[in-house]
Amino acid sequence: MPTDPAEFLHLNGLQVTAQRLAVLHVVSTLPHSTAEAVARAARAEIGAISRQSVYDTLSLLVEKRLIRRIQPVGSPARYEARVGDNHHHLICRVCGRMVDVDCAVGATPCLTASESFGYEIDEAEVVYWGRCPECAAKAQATARGTIPARGRRGGAEPRLAKPKPAREPAPSTLSSTDTQVSPGAERRKHHGQ
Repeated sequence: MPTDPAEFLHLNGLQVTAQRLAVLHVVSTLPHSTAEAVARAARAEIGAISRQSVYDTLSLLVEKRLIRRIQPVGSPARYEARVGDNHHHLICRVCGRMVDVDCAVGATPCLTASESFGYEIDEAEVVYWGRCPECAAKAQATARGTIPARGRRGGAEPRLAKPKPAREPAPSTLSSTDTQVSPGAERRKHHGQ
């Protein structure tokens, strides 16, 4: 996206409005956000914007291919401004953190259908699921009876685990560029395959 969002909208045949600029800015700065998260952030940025205006703007920007809609099965749609390339997403099964993963390199037999049945194939869907480093470390520490120091990534020094109530939610480890997604299968569309 060019550095001037108003020019970007204008060059793509869209009227420039405060609502469209706010939504585009939020999606550009908070990738993988839900429509609700976009609405909250846009309201914080411009004061008032209706939920319907956010949904309409997201739909229009997706239709114009200025942003991408990601629809993990069983979860609300996510939006990102990274378009025009073929990249995947990696989603943590535990906390829902989602990150971009560049396209696979080398031989990629799963991206080529063994039979096209006459279809003109222009996309492939790929998903990676697993545990993010923080959730994997927490699981390993729990198994050992220790938990990593809060707020550290990777090789945090373990400390004794304190018993937790059975229903206490896990502390959030999401950064401003991460988003929460419910565990389950995600269908990813990839252009250029």
